[in-house]
Amino acid sequence: MSGLDASFYLLEDENTPLHVASVIVFEGPVPSYGDLIRAIVAKLPLVPRYRQRVRSVPLHLGRPVWTDDPHFQVLYHVRHTALPAPGNDEQLRNLAGRVLAQRLDPDKPLWEIWLVEGLTEGRWAMIAKVHHCMVDGVAGMDLATVMFDMSPDYEPPGEPEEWVPEPEPSALALLRDSAQRAVTQPLGVTRDVARSLGLPATPGLDTVIRVLDGGLGQLSPPRPSRELRDFALGLSRATARFIHPSAGSLNGPIGPHRRWCWQQLALDDVKTVRKALGGTVNDIVLTAVTAGYRDLLNARGELTYDTCVRSAVPVSVRGKDEAGELNNRVAAVFVNLPVGVDDPLERLRRVREQTDDVKGSNQAAGTKALTRLTDTAVAPALLSLAARLPVRLRQDLVQTVTTNVPGPNFPLYVMGRRVLEMHPYVPLTGGIRVATAIVSYCGQLHFGITGDFDAMPDLDVLSKGVLGGFNELLEEAAKR
Repeated sequence: MSGLDASFYLLEDENTPLHVASVIVFEGPVPSYGDLIRAIVAKLPLVPRYRQRVRSVPLHLGRPVWTDDPHFQVLYHVRHTALPAPGNDEQLRNLAGRVLAQRLDPDKPLWEIWLVEGLTEGRWAMIAKVHHCMVDGVAGMDLATVMFDMSPDYEPPGEPEEWVPEPEPSALALLRDSAQRAVTQPLGVTRDVARSLGLPATPGLDTVIRVLDGGLGQLSPPRPSRELRDFALGLSRATARFIHPSAGSLNGPIGPHRRWCWQQLALDDVKTVRKALGGTVNDIVLTAVTAGYRDLLNARGELTYDTCVRSAVPVSVRGKDEAGELNNRVAAVFVNLPVGVDDPLERLRRVREQTDDVKGSNQAAGTKALTRLTDTAVAPALLSLAARLPVRLRQDLVQTVTTNVPGPNFPLYVMGRRVLEMHPYVPLTGGIRVATAIVSYCGQLHFGITGDFDAMPDLDVLSKGVLGGFNELLEEAAKR
């Protein structure tokens, strides 16, 4: 695992299950459980990680590793349930909230799929869970396009090929490999961090010759790169955002149960707003989410003119050559959602001002460089120690997470049945009691909003406020 992957694995506990998930709604007819099992088994060779489990290095002297599970049984990972009549969306959301609150078994491959029957209009659903140590949002979309079909044409699979697991490494072998990485890994981390910030990772040959010929006096200090200067200037502005007063009730202890709801927007309507008012799709999404938090805090009596909700916004740093890899390649940037502002156009302007600054100041690259430091040998031991503290440290600087993942703009199928809706789920951790994930699919933006069950009894106020906030922007766009 990378250091970031290992952090998602090691910092999980009974109150913070760290899996990402989605509730996927299909057209009918519902397949039989046996037929779904056979369809999934036929896809498993395309995703070897689905038959692997996590092994920790003794004493956490290295990052955890993936090994084949000698006792893999697909029937354990694919479950079957049904909604009682009438089988409406509210019942599906309640069921998903209960299923998504349950941790994945750390001794087995870290995924589950639930087949859900009994939806109205002959529909059915799948609740798909994958641990965050395996995928981020972009990798999750890549995984979906592998596990699903691009065409409604479906031929039942034949007999599956026999799978023979690789022998598990011994504890001594794990220690030996970790010791080797402890020597070589820091060099790679240093090189990657330097490259992220535009610094020379190693002196050039001409520099070495000059030093040997004329002494150290010939070695002039390196001039800071443009990327490094932009990052340093942007860092000061980003730091200033953490001084702004923020909403307090969105941080606090997290329990084991979850509330979860969703909203949908037509992507064409979002593009209409973008064309009329400017900004990106992500700017408009963040502005709509801002309106949701404004309604929530106003209903709680906590809204003031200068209040903000500070959101971590994950940004993909996945290279083109990394498409399809099951891992985490994200960096976080931070945006103050201006919930105290009444005017929707001014809210959009303030969001755009921050996101433009983030893009222009190389903040994502700087955060990526800091994240790479978790790949050093000492990181797993520190993460393991933090995971076992009797009292978890809690932060109040960041109130929420808002992640926007582009999905396929073409239909997906399972066993010839078309995917109608794809609602995302994002986990909660670090004292953050509510978070939002957005996925685009076939002309729709699907919002999935996760809340702690006890701390967010008013989650529907936030959910409806997001839709209301977008409609405000759409009305402003219509005026123009």
